[in-house]
Amino acid sequence: MNGAPTRIYSHMMANDKQSDDSPLVDPGCYAAATAAIRAEAVRLLEAGEVVAVVGYRAGRRAGSAMPEVAVNAAAAAQLLFSPGCQHNLALFLSKAKRDALPKGKVAIVVKGCDLRALAGLINESQFKRDDVHVIGVACPGVYGAGADHAKPLSTDSVAKKCRECKVHLPTGVDLVAGTLPPLAELEPLEAQEMARLEAMTPAERWAFWTEQFSRCIRCLACRQVCPFCFCTQCLCDRNRPQAVDTSPRPAGNTAWHLVRAMHLAGRCSGCAECERVCPMDIPLNLLNRKMAQELYELYGFEAAMQPQEQGALTSYRDDDDESFIK
Repeated sequence: MNGAPTRIYSHMMANDKQSDDSPLVDPGCYAAATAAIRAEAVRLLEAGEVVAVVGYRAGRRAGSAMPEVAVNAAAAAQLLFSPGCQHNLALFLSKAKRDALPKGKVAIVVKGCDLRALAGLINESQFKRDDVHVIGVACPGVYGAGADHAKPLSTDSVAKKCRECKVHLPTGVDLVAGTLPPLAELEPLEAQEMARLEAMTPAERWAFWTEQFSRCIRCLACRQVCPFCFCTQCLCDRNRPQAVDTSPRPAGNTAWHLVRAMHLAGRCSGCAECERVCPMDIPLNLLNRKMAQELYELYGFEAAMQPQEQGALTSYRDDDDESFIK
């Protein structure tokens, strides 16, 4: 390709519609969820039922939020829920990250889309369900990458994953904070992007992903924010032997992203945090969704909201498809 990179992904669904920045939902629903989270967090800490509450607090910029580990009632009273609460806090529950939390039972605030990560981490023996008090949030949606957090959540600023979300109201949690307002049906932009990629020839798809991966600077932000990247030492960091080139060069970039996608097959919760934090705007969630689609079509398996006995790639059935064996 000549000139500037062809940003197929960014402009795939471009159209002539005017920008719509009117509020998507009544902001009062976030205030109600905030009040419920604070009340429950304070109660749990004062009763000694948990040693900490992992939630969100106001960030440094207007409308933003950041993770908070509240260990006393004063800190718990500052927790909140807003469209800026994009982070998947399940990240803190893996054994590799638990050092950030006090020892003992903890509470955690989760959106519906984060529940798959909790279930997956329980499946992989990272923690036990009885060790965590789960505060689910009735979530109308959160900001997408690059959104102006100083403005109310709108059709233009809502995350693509929220447009297709089926779990705005979490189930199987210890408490649901807030109530869900009426939600408008939004255009499923990411599903349309997936369909467009599927309609390409193999050569066109390879060119698309080659261009995307060529921009990678190997900052590893995608790995750091992923709840399932909890290995003590990543295979891709080893140099004796070296499995993947660690420098940001085309071959190494492609190997890194494909290895990571395969590692997440059947495990990815679809939180899209890897894509949100990518400074080069690589559409990583499209790759993860494609892997999830393949797992479902081949084995009828998908990441669930509740712990499952075994995953698709850790079990075997006599009727499993073996057509790939030549």
